[in-house]
Amino acid sequence: MKKIWIIIMVLLLSACEPVITSIPVFIYDMNDAYMTEFEAKIRANALGHFNVTRIDGQNSQIIQNEQIDNYLNEDYPVLIINPVDRLSVYAMIEKAKQIDAHLIFFNREPLAEDMALYDKLFYIGADAAESAELQASLVMDLFGNDPETLNQFDKNGDKIIQTVILKGEQGHQDAEARTKVVIESLKEAGYTLEVLDIIIANWDRNTAYGLTQSFMEMYQEDLELIISNNDAMALGAIDKLKEMKVFLDVNQDGSIDRDNEPWLPIVGIDGIAASLESIKQGYLYGTIVNDSDNMAKSIIELTDWILQDKDLADFPYPITDDKYVWIHYQKLSLEE
Repeated sequence: MKKIWIIIMVLLLSACEPVITSIPVFIYDMNDAYMTEFEAKIRANALGHFNVTRIDGQNSQIIQNEQIDNYLNEDYPVLIINPVDRLSVYAMIEKAKQIDAHLIFFNREPLAEDMALYDKLFYIGADAAESAELQASLVMDLFGNDPETLNQFDKNGDKIIQTVILKGEQGHQDAEARTKVVIESLKEAGYTLEVLDIIIANWDRNTAYGLTQSFMEMYQEDLELIISNNDAMALGAIDKLKEMKVFLDVNQDGSIDRDNEPWLPIVGIDGIAASLESIKQGYLYGTIVNDSDNMAKSIIELTDWILQDKDLADFPYPITDDKYVWIHYQKLSLEE
C-alpha cells in the first residue's frame, strides 16, 4: 500500500511541473549573416525558459505568410516575427486578434498604423536613423573631425569626401533611412560629400563582392570612402578589394598598416563577428553595432513575461507607448 501511495505522489508532483512551451521564431532569411547570429542569440537566451522553433521565411513574404498561418491555426500564445516585408504585417495582426495571440516583431519595424491595430503587439529593435548618425560620426573620426581641414584620407586635397554607398535594398525602411541620414548628418556637421554612386547590393556579401570591381573601375582614382548600409556588403567589397590589391598586406603579417600599406576606408553597420575580426585586422575601418545581444535578451524576457502573465509595468526594459522596446546602437572602431 505504501508503494502505491509513493507512485501516486510521484505522478501528482510530475503533473504539477510546468510544461515548457515551444515558441516559434520567424526569420525573414537565414542566409542573412546578421540574422543568423541574431537567431542563435535568441535560442541561447531562451534556454531554461522555453523551447524555440526557428522558421526560415527564405526571403519570401508568401512563404512566411503560410508559415505564420500554420502556427496561428495551432493557437500558439506568442509568435516572434522578423517580417520579410514590414508592409505585409496587417494580415498577420488581424489573424492574431482572432485568437488573442501576442505578436512580438523585431528588427524590421511595422508601420505605426499597423502597430496601433492591436494591444497585444510589440516591436523590439533599434532606430535606423541612429545607426546612420553614428556611422556619420565614424566618418568624421576617420577624416580628422574638422570639415575645414580634412586629413590624409582626403587624398586629392579638395576638402570633399568622395564616396560610394552600398545600399541594402531599394525601398527598404532601414536602407532608405541609413542612406539618407548618413548623408544629411555629414552635411549638417559641415562636411562636403560627393556621392559618386549608390549601389544596390541587397544586404548580401556575395552581391557586393560581384558589384565592387565594376564601380572600382569607374571611380577608383577619385574614391576616398565606401559607406555600407550593413557589414555583410562591406565585407563583400573587402573580399574583392583584396583580390584587386586595393588592400595589400605587403609584409604579410596578417593585418593592414593603414599608414604604410594600400588601404581604402570602409564603414559598415551591424557588428557581426566577421566584421569585428576585419576591424582588428585593419581592413574595415569601423562599424555600428546593432545590439542583437540585448535585443535577444529583451525578446526572451518579454515572451516570458507574457507567458507568465506578469505586469509589464515592471518589465526591466523601458516600453515606449506600451509597444516599443528600443535598443541603442554602439560605435566601434580601433579608435573607440
